[in-house]
Amino acid sequence: MTDIEKTGSPADRSPAPPTPPAGPESIKAIPVRHYGRYVSAVIAIAALFAIIYAFSQGKINWGAVPDYFFDDRIIKGVGQTLLLTVLSMVIGVGGGILLAVMRLSKNPVTSSIAWSYIWFFRGTPVLVQLFVWFNLGLVFEYINLGPIYKDYWSSFMTPLLTALLGLGLNEAAYMAEICRAGLLSVDEGQTEASHALGMSHSKTLRRVVIPQAMRVIVPPTGNEVINMLKTTSLVAAVQFYELFKYAQDIGQASGAPVEMYFLAAAWYLVMTSVLSVGQYYLERYYARGSSRSLPPTPMQKIRANLLSLGRPKGGMA
Repeated sequence: MTDIEKTGSPADRSPAPPTPPAGPESIKAIPVRHYGRYVSAVIAIAALFAIIYAFSQGKINWGAVPDYFFDDRIIKGVGQTLLLTVLSMVIGVGGGILLAVMRLSKNPVTSSIAWSYIWFFRGTPVLVQLFVWFNLGLVFEYINLGPIYKDYWSSFMTPLLTALLGLGLNEAAYMAEICRAGLLSVDEGQTEASHALGMSHSKTLRRVVIPQAMRVIVPPTGNEVINMLKTTSLVAAVQFYELFKYAQDIGQASGAPVEMYFLAAAWYLVMTSVLSVGQYYLERYYARGSSRSLPPTPMQKIRANLLSLGRPKGGMA
């Protein structure tokens, strides 16, 4: 006999496993087309080529620029420009810190003197200040500091000293406001807590307030350094020989004044570019305690952009 398999009632049968739901359909992302960007890019490129074409048609001896780019006088002018920038910024930063502390002082006389200094030097042009210092010999025949120093004013006020006083003292007025803003950015509770721990006012400034204020002070100070580098070209008016003055003299002697101005502009671009890189890393250093992650360095940005080029569109690497 053939055995017949017992199937049982329908209720006894085990239910069939549920069919898994179908996965969501893949989304096809269509990027938004920004036609305005394409139009503005075309206009910008066309304007750039128009400027290049206009200068190419002008009577400019472009060969004179590389011929004199590393001339001994130009290199000496670059060194003088950098030296004047550093010394003027040292005077400006030192004076700015002192004026900022005086401005924040509770002593009305001290704060009024600082405010008057800032008001005067910020309200008068740098070129005017340079000419005033340079021509004070018409007012004072001698400079007499008693037993310390005595000489003719014309011998004392050299072009270098004129440049340092004109640029450094003017910069101190701007650095005073930058430092004051940085000091005010630190919460007053930090100062109160330091005083509660027995720290003196000067020690609180050095150990607590100034390190935190540097995050606010550094970025505008970097801009002031770059601006000072370019402002040094004004001291050619008081016969101090730096990059612009040497380029001007070479241009007059060689009969290529415009070409030498282009050469000076190229050197200023090189120096300001180097300073901008240094400013970026200095800002990154002082941002360590204020942000969760530091901003990427230029090399990290380039590496990230190169890696992103190899990723397939719409997918992950």
